[in-house]
Amino acid sequence: MTDGRADRDGRGITRRQLGRVSLLLGGALGIGALPVAPAAASDGARRPAAPTTLRHGSAHRAGLLPGPLRRLVTDAEAFLGPSPAHPWYAGAVLLAGRGGTVALHEPIGMAVRYASYDEKTDTGVEFPPDEQLPMTRDTVFDLASLSKLFTSILAVQQIERGALELEGKVASYLPDFGRAGKQDVTVRQLLTHTSGFRPDLPLYDAPAYEQKLEMIWDEAPLNPPGTVYLYSDLNMISLQLVLERITGRTLDVLLAQEVTGPLGLHSTRYNPPASWKPRIAATEVARRPWSALDRGLVWGEVHDENAFSLGGVAGHAGVFSSAWDLAVLGRTLLNGGAYGHARILRPESVELMFTDFNTAFPGDEHGLGFELYQHWYMGAMATPRTAGHTGFTGTSLVLDPTTDSFLVVLGNSVHPVRTWRSGSAPRVAAGNNLARAVAVRPEQGRTAWFSGMASAAGATLALPALDTSAGGARLGCSLWWDTEPQSDVLVLESSADGGTTWQPVPYTATRRGEQPQQHPAGTATGFSGRVWHRVAADLPAARQLVVRWRYTTDRLYVGRGAYVDGQRVESHRRVLFDEVRPADASRVTAQGWTASAD
Repeated sequence: MTDGRADRDGRGITRRQLGRVSLLLGGALGIGALPVAPAAASDGARRPAAPTTLRHGSAHRAGLLPGPLRRLVTDAEAFLGPSPAHPWYAGAVLLAGRGGTVALHEPIGMAVRYASYDEKTDTGVEFPPDEQLPMTRDTVFDLASLSKLFTSILAVQQIERGALELEGKVASYLPDFGRAGKQDVTVRQLLTHTSGFRPDLPLYDAPAYEQKLEMIWDEAPLNPPGTVYLYSDLNMISLQLVLERITGRTLDVLLAQEVTGPLGLHSTRYNPPASWKPRIAATEVARRPWSALDRGLVWGEVHDENAFSLGGVAGHAGVFSSAWDLAVLGRTLLNGGAYGHARILRPESVELMFTDFNTAFPGDEHGLGFELYQHWYMGAMATPRTAGHTGFTGTSLVLDPTTDSFLVVLGNSVHPVRTWRSGSAPRVAAGNNLARAVAVRPEQGRTAWFSGMASAAGATLALPALDTSAGGARLGCSLWWDTEPQSDVLVLESSADGGTTWQPVPYTATRRGEQPQQHPAGTATGFSGRVWHRVAADLPAARQLVVRWRYTTDRLYVGRGAYVDGQRVESHRRVLFDEVRPADASRVTAQGWTASAD
């Protein structure tokens, strides 16, 4: 098997990915030959159906298991209490679905609860009960860094139209940007956070807009462009300036004309009007030293200090939206850039947004604007193709093309103060539950053995002791696995001394229609495509051989787990064990594994 690292062009992109990119690098000429929408049908032919749109429906209609969806809500509600010392959020809106069905759309807790914050006692000062506002399905949130996705979509639109080049130098659009060693920074590096920029600058300290720009122009990269992944708000602020220069329109106008208008996202915009305030979730009581500005309770205007200093319209923050609108945006991208009769991107462009350009920086996978394969907030929804983003105020969007599922978690986790929040546990729990809601059907029988999805756990699935001393014994079964790469591992091993010592058993795993994959160490980890594989393993000769699957997870994140089905051992055409036979099945020893029909 060829090592993919040998097939890179030096910038972390494989040749296969570069082939996709070349369509966009040609600007309008490269994309122009591609149809914008399905071609008109000939006489007598049926027109193609419009891309999937959303409606509320049952878990069954969505092809999801209702139990994990219920747990998604109950787990989220637990974070309304101390978690561990303070609530993670005052409230949240949860939305989950698959295909064209939103199977869960649930508000919990309060949108507005605290009027102030007492730092001496580390307590929130609540509004009177009749002035507090509960969350509703339609509550609007300050998205914080989720705004970066909208900026990225606007940029990719301009790449499609030939007005912007993915590998074009930013300084070719903004000559002043080329100061201080930034002359070679590219548009792609802004979109993938590999420009070398530091995380941010205190633009709010500059009194005038022109002075804020000068801070960006004069900022030198911390690292040579393209050599390090470093998440930075300055990337998207710079991209905003590029977009405004090449289009002659401000970012808020671009958003309204190119994305929210066509898609009918009526609850999504910069600088929401005062009339929206009763349906907006409050954010932080902004005071120094935890905030850079003294603003009191921030409610109805952007929380991010730099975005606030830029008039509420910024490439990195400032968009307000609702869970339903974000679900429509997610469905649009899962549809390949179209929703109903509107198209905002071509499928090739969406493919690039879901393609990892940061293969040179393992663990920091990134498409154009979207983060990819991030278990730390996607939980078990994470796959190499799963795309998403988070926002500092407590927001997140996760899209999984492998299961056609989507998850929106919008929480006001800086209400009343940012120091109460810790980690990303509510997002992870929601991702785990939605991933579990996508059933894995047994490959051979009515049930399959399931490892579970617990963190810091171990599970073993052992066959009874078998006499393989005649040699030629071979194990066959079906195997399905999806784990956090390297951290969580499934091992096939055997013992000839009653379990005192164990040795790995090499095996092959074959996905239908593909060549066998060798597992010489007897281990499986990472993403296998979320499909069943056929396993074949030669077993050692022993008078009393015990064979087992052992699954271990670390204390942080997990994948969707592992499934084993239809275990059978033969030797010289003689069946030593067959899980189909009730007597044999009853002799399997399962610790931590459960029989699952999903």
